Amino acid sequence: MNKLLLRTTFLTFAALGTAIMPSTSFAGEQYIDDTGFAVSGYDVVAYFDLPQSEVGTPQAEAVPGRADITADYNGATFAFSTAENRDRFLADPESFAPQYDGHCAYGVAQGGKVPGNPNLWRIVDGELFLNITKNVVGFWEEDIPGNITLADGNWIGLEPTDASDRAIPQFSSPAPIQ
Repeated sequence: MNKLLLRTTFLTFAALGTAIMPSTSFAGEQYIDDTGFAVSGYDVVAYFDLPQSEVGTPQAEAVPGRADITADYNGATFAFSTAENRDRFLADPESFAPQYDGHCAYGVAQGGKVPGNPNLWRIVDGELFLNITKNVVGFWEEDIPGNITLADGNWIGLEPTDASDRAIPQFSSPAPIQ
């Protein structure tokens, strides 16, 4: 699929998503999927302890959180793999919460809110970014600094709008662990 067609398809999906996908419950502005947890129940602190792969290669799998180790932030419940990670989060949640309220960073750069897949992540300058699909990761990684600049500019207008209510394509979360 050529790049223009993929971008057009992505933007169409973003624009039509609320009309074709059933709505789910959301807490605040964070993206919340059917797990009921921010970041699909994965431990946002654990990303910062994982080895980061080179651009162009897949990242390590995210670490599932536990349903009995949680914290609330920005109107959403975050799950953690350990009490220590929960405590680190509570000490400075803004340092660990994903950018763009857990929405796809490339989607925000393109002007829309679509879900972020917790297994498609990258930490840039100490901030956690998520993307929606492996193909989108490729576009994101073509110009990470430029895409962050675009996303930051777009976020001003997008942030007050409702969180995405769509499912993450080809993704099912085993988190949080009971």
